[in-house]
Amino acid sequence: MNESSFENYGLSAEITRALAVLKYDTPTEVQKEVIPKALENQDLVVKSQTGSGKTAAFAIPICELVQWEEKKPQALILTPTRELAVQVREDITNIGRFKRIKALAVYGKEPFAKQKEELKQKTHVVVGTPGRVMDHIERGTLVLDAIKYLIIDETDEMLNMGFIDEVEAIINELPSNRVTMMFSATLPKDVENLYHRYMQSPISIEIEATGITTDTIDHSVIEVKDENKISLLKDLTVVENPDSCMIFCRTKENVESVFKELESAHYSCERLHGGLEQEDRFAVMDGFKMGNFRYLVATDVAARGIDIDNVSLIINYDVPMEKESYVHRTGRTGRAGNKGKAIMFVTPYEGKFLRGIERYIGFEIPVMAPPTQEEVERCKKAFEEKLSGRRAVRNNKTARINQDIMKLHFNGGKKKKIRAVDFVGTITKIPGVSVDDIGIITIQDNLSYVDILNGKGSLVLQAMENSTIKGKKLKVSKARK
Repeated sequence: MNESSFENYGLSAEITRALAVLKYDTPTEVQKEVIPKALENQDLVVKSQTGSGKTAAFAIPICELVQWEEKKPQALILTPTRELAVQVREDITNIGRFKRIKALAVYGKEPFAKQKEELKQKTHVVVGTPGRVMDHIERGTLVLDAIKYLIIDETDEMLNMGFIDEVEAIINELPSNRVTMMFSATLPKDVENLYHRYMQSPISIEIEATGITTDTIDHSVIEVKDENKISLLKDLTVVENPDSCMIFCRTKENVESVFKELESAHYSCERLHGGLEQEDRFAVMDGFKMGNFRYLVATDVAARGIDIDNVSLIINYDVPMEKESYVHRTGRTGRAGNKGKAIMFVTPYEGKFLRGIERYIGFEIPVMAPPTQEEVERCKKAFEEKLSGRRAVRNNKTARINQDIMKLHFNGGKKKKIRAVDFVGTITKIPGVSVDDIGIITIQDNLSYVDILNGKGSLVLQAMENSTIKGKKLKVSKARK
C-alpha cells in the first residue's frame, strides 16, 4: 500500500486535524506499512530502525480505534525505560488531542498512589515500564478487561534489560482476544520466540533501510589517546559548532566529569544518567527539547526513543560496549529526513569494539583527522557567538499542538458530586464556545482540570469566574502546568 498522505487512511476529522497541526505531512515507510494493517486489527511484528517514525505508526491507529466513551483502558503500551514511556504518552496525547484521548504513563520512582488516583479516571491508553505495570495489575489498580490492544515497543531492548518474565506475566493477564503489535529495531531469537508464543498468525513487516543506520547520517571516527579526549572534544565542538549536540559516555562517572569540564568552559550544557532523580531526568529532557541548552552529555539512558528535533551532531565520547547501542545513539540525529553527523572517539585499545560495530552496521566507518589548531582558531569567534545564544527549536510538536490550549483548574471535584458532563453543560452555554472547544477533563476528589482548545481559554476563564457548576460556585484559575 503506497499512500503518500495520511488523508488516504480514512481517519476521523479529529485525528486528521491533529496530524496537520503536528506537521505530519507524508507517512514514513513504516507508517505506510503499519497503519492500514493496524486499523484492520491485525497482529504485527515490525522491524524498523530507530528514527523511522515507529511511535506514530502505532499511535495513530490506536488513537483512531479507541472508543472515547469507554472508561477503562483499551490499549496497553510497554516500553523498556521511563523516558520512553513519557515520550510515547506525549505522542499519544498530541495525536489524540482533539478526540480527547487520555493517556497515562506509569513507571517506577514516582508515587504509586498518584498513579492509582489517575487510573480511577477515565483512561484510554496506559503506557508503562513492565515492573510498574505488573505492580498495578497485582494490586488491582490497573483493570485489564477492556484491553483490546497490546503494543510492545523496543522489544529487543526490553529483553536485553531482563524484562522477559514480567512481559510474559503481563501478557498472560490480558484478554486473549486482543490485538498484539511488537516493534523492534532488531529481531533476535528471543523476540521471535515471544511472538510465536503469544500472537495470532502475525504479519511480519520489515522496513529495509539502506543500511542498519539511516543514510541521512554522516559517520566518522577519530583516533585519540584517553588523556587527550577532553581537549579533542573541546576542539571538535568549536570547529563543528553544532546547533544541538548529544555527547554519549559509557558511565555516569564519565558523564559527570565531561559535564564539569564543559560547564567550567561556559558551555550551555546539561547531563543525563541513571543516577539522577527521575524528576531531574525529565526536567533535563524537557529543557533540551525546549532549547534551553545546546549540549547534552548522557549515558545510553537517553539513546532510545528520545524524539528531539534537529540534533545535528552526536559525539560518541566513549565507544559503546553493545554494538546495538551505536545504532540507537546515532539514531538521535538524522531524524525525519534531516541530515546529521555522528563522530566516535576510539582509543588504541578499543579497535575490537569498533570492528564489531562496523560488522554490525555493514560498513567501515571512515577515519577523520582531528581538527588542527589553525581550524580551531579560525572557528573560535563563530563558536563563542553561538555559545551565548539559545538554540532555536524549529519543530517542537507538543508546543505547537498546545499553543491554542489552556488548562483550567477548578477547586471542586468528585466530593462535590461534579461530573464531566456538568463542566460540558456549563461551558457550552458560554457564547462562542461549543463542545469542540473542550478537551480532556480530569476530575479528582477536590479539584478538576479542563483543557480548553482553539484559543478559547481566556474567554472561558473570564466567563467561569461568574458562573456556577451544578449550582456550586467554584474557584477557577489557569493551571500552572
